Amino acid sequence: MSRKYLIAGNWKMNLTPDDSAALVEEINAVVGTQTSVQVCVCPPFTSLPVVSDKVEQTEVHLGAQNMHAEPSGAYTGEISAEMLRSLYVSHVILGHSERRQYCGETNASINQKILAAIQANLKPIYCVGETLGEREAGKTMEIVSTQVREGLEGYPSSALDLLVIAYEPVWAIGTGKTATDEMAQEVHAGIRQVLTEMFGEADASSIRILYGGSMKPENAAGLLAQPDVDGGLIGGASLSAKPFCDIVEAAIAAE
Repeated sequence: MSRKYLIAGNWKMNLTPDDSAALVEEINAVVGTQTSVQVCVCPPFTSLPVVSDKVEQTEVHLGAQNMHAEPSGAYTGEISAEMLRSLYVSHVILGHSERRQYCGETNASINQKILAAIQANLKPIYCVGETLGEREAGKTMEIVSTQVREGLEGYPSSALDLLVIAYEPVWAIGTGKTATDEMAQEVHAGIRQVLTEMFGEADASSIRILYGGSMKPENAAGLLAQPDVDGGLIGGASLSAKPFCDIVEAAIAAE
């Protein structure tokens, strides 16, 4: 089954609203009208309103970096799915390794967020991946399979068109290290096999699996050429328009 590439930029805790507006204007100018590849930018919460305005008349999608599982309530500092939807957010990153590491998120707590996201018709970009120690111990697929199964517990087949998975080897995030094309493909194929066991081959073949471990213009073409790599969740390279757009153009060339 043909899966349209998705290139999503995770800006993390960077950029003021003014900086965000300037960056997305540059991105719009280069890739904002093409439809061959889906493009999504995920600014910090404070920049969502201004970026929402900037992408409204373009083909660029808007994503958030997190959300709370509850629709409202006494959760100081948190953001709900409804709040995101009111800003025309379409995607939300959930389970990023940095939130697992620094905020104590677990497969179970992320599962609650994923189910809440799809209730609000948000597309979860669910992040999974192993640490360096886990890879060196030969536990990569054990860890990743558990994350996929527990994070998607109770996920309805009827909402699989909303789901995106991002494989982000933790040892390759912000370190400059990258999985080889073959290493990435091996894990992506393993993830698709788990999805097949959970949802059946036809549905599993439709789910996009992004690579999220330091994809850059220099390695994008090789990674995107792999049969189970359906795009990228881009960190550092998404904070400047040129490298981010170069990755989008590599995806267009790989279509």
